[in-house]
Amino acid sequence: MVYFSSRDLSAISLFSSLWAILNWILAPIVWELTHLPILCDVVGMSLLILTVWWIRKPGASFLMGVVTTFLNFILRPGAFHFLGFTVASALFDLSTILMAYQAKLDRRWIDHISLIGASVVSSLVAGTIIGSFFMNIPLSSKSFGRVSVFAALHGFGGLLGGLLGVNIIRYLEDRDVFSRELKCFSTV
Repeated sequence: MVYFSSRDLSAISLFSSLWAILNWILAPIVWELTHLPILCDVVGMSLLILTVWWIRKPGASFLMGVVTTFLNFILRPGAFHFLGFTVASALFDLSTILMAYQAKLDRRWIDHISLIGASVVSSLVAGTIIGSFFMNIPLSSKSFGRVSVFAALHGFGGLLGGLLGVNIIRYLEDRDVFSRELKCFSTV
């Protein structure tokens, strides 16, 4: 028996492609204009939340992060900093497994807050990895403060992405998209 169905893999591919293309087109523009590493976190965390909500299987968000990293390397071959987001997607997947989010179909507010918290923590880790290994911050006593600020900016992007992702799934839940879609596929 196959763990991910073709429908699951299609959704993972769609969300991965969306993240990679937005990262390829918009993230460099926003970085050049503001020098704030927020947009990639907003896009990535909202799409990770949407992936976890849509597929509801452990490993989906990590697979999405791996596919996005692969696509990112195709579109931007020198962008090794994206490996921080690969680690963040693994951490996000682990945190949703620990809170057993995939098994829940109810609309409790605590689950949404947990998703936002997981996106903030995952973005903080991504910012720490990117700031430490890929931003050419010299190793000194001041570098810890610079990396911390860089990670905090990523965490803020994760907060915005978490809020956006939760609002998207709340909108879809209010419109009963998930149950209608499942009823449609169950009759086939």
